[in-house]
Amino acid sequence: MSTAYAQQMAKYNREAVLSAPPARLLTMLYDRLLLDLDRAEAAQQGQNWAAASENLVHAQAIVAELSTSLNADAWDGADQLFALYTFASNTMIEANIQRDAGKTRDCIAVLEPLRQSWHEAAASLPVRTGAPAFTGGSLGIG
Repeated sequence: MSTAYAQQMAKYNREAVLSAPPARLLTMLYDRLLLDLDRAEAAQQGQNWAAASENLVHAQAIVAELSTSLNADAWDGADQLFALYTFASNTMIEANIQRDAGKTRDCIAVLEPLRQSWHEAAASLPVRTGAPAFTGGSLGIG
């Protein structure tokens, strides 16, 4: 891939994140989270520990972002969702330290249904224009 092409793709991804409505940002985070976990599991199975660690650490950063942005006062299920995020984060740490693809698979099994549910919920919302922009941070969700 050429450097110019890579720069264009990075710019496109940044713009997609900056212009996405909040519901789309949430689904983008979940998509990237599951991509990181899938990549980590494959790397663990191939004994590529550096790649596994990189993907698990990035996945942990996404879960941390999801946890800190969770508004516990907004709905009754927030505490349970926070508990799932805590479980996932702790399990990712264990998966990384123990080089255990089974623990990574456990995270995928817990988080994939959530990803699907958030996609369904986002698809049911009316399209809004003028939604506040999100900075995207360093999570690389584009």
